[in-house]
Amino acid sequence: MNEGTRRENIKPGVTVKIVLKADQRSGKLTEGVVKDLLTNSSIHPHGIKVRLEDGQVGRVQEIVE
Repeated sequence: MNEGTRRENIKPGVTVKIVLKADQRSGKLTEGVVKDLLTNSSIHPHGIKVRLEDGQVGRVQEIVE
């Protein structure tokens, strides 16, 4: 299971790779630092929705170590 689907794994300040709404078809990932968590549920099958510090919004696909 992808760790980006579990809210407990994602905190503000963590570097992640997200897929933006415009990139969902291509699957292109955007890397950035989490500012806010926008998904309230503890698990979301497509990834937890976050806002990055640069303002971009998307669903977490990977957590960068």
